[in-house]
Amino acid sequence: MRRDPLIPMIGVVSHIRVDTPDVKTFRVIGLDGKKPFEHIPGQCAMLSVPGVGEALFSITSSPTEEAYLEFSIKKCGCVTDWLHAMTPGQQVTIRGPYGNGFPVDTEFAGKDLLFVAGGIGLAPLHSVINYCRHYRDRYGRIDIVYGARSKEDLVDYEEILNEWLSEDGINVHLTIDREQPDWDGHVGFVPNYVKELSPDTGMTVVMCGPPVMIKFTLGGLMELGFPRDGIYTTLELRMKCALGKCGRCNIGSKYVCKDGPVFRFDQLDELPDEY
Repeated sequence: MRRDPLIPMIGVVSHIRVDTPDVKTFRVIGLDGKKPFEHIPGQCAMLSVPGVGEALFSITSSPTEEAYLEFSIKKCGCVTDWLHAMTPGQQVTIRGPYGNGFPVDTEFAGKDLLFVAGGIGLAPLHSVINYCRHYRDRYGRIDIVYGARSKEDLVDYEEILNEWLSEDGINVHLTIDREQPDWDGHVGFVPNYVKELSPDTGMTVVMCGPPVMIKFTLGGLMELGFPRDGIYTTLELRMKCALGKCGRCNIGSKYVCKDGPVFRFDQLDELPDEY
């Protein structure tokens, strides 16, 4: 029987990893010890702390992870404050998955992929990257450009160092905004770094990060000659109820929760200039 997406299920926070001073990754399982539900890369779920509130978060674990769901969450409000104060073994409620994911099995198949992320913007792309890593033979070259304010603000840094950087066919380019004593990598903002790297314009681009990063990175990609129908992003931050009921994510003729949150930029060009 199909589960009602309005009715949450009880989940258990089985593990918590500290990624940065204000980002933690929460591993969630059901009361039966199994993964709460299946999803596709780019989908979201609603987490709730009863009596406090609920909020929508990207599912950061890959669908190929069979045992649990993970969420990398930045501490930035009431619900996230409570989540960051939790300890393993405590319960939350969870409902989902919501939204349309990235076309990993159709439009991305056989393509060279360029992932561009800034700060916590890596979280929505983490699921996509690990899905592509798992099914490595389905995709061409994979380039990842990721930046943050400082080395300490790089999410999933240990996984990047220990796994992503060691795999053939995957090139990871890290950058931080300002120099610091224990960093010998690239220093500078993501948009400038992307232009400096001058990637092949035939690559399919997947981008997520602060709006100002997206704006200037998109401009740089246009200067390099990338087509707008080959650049994808996610607007999951605009989603509210996630079910198309409240109307608060409406942009023109689209509902982000029902028609997105994943869009190509040529699709966004058809919407009112308010996203």
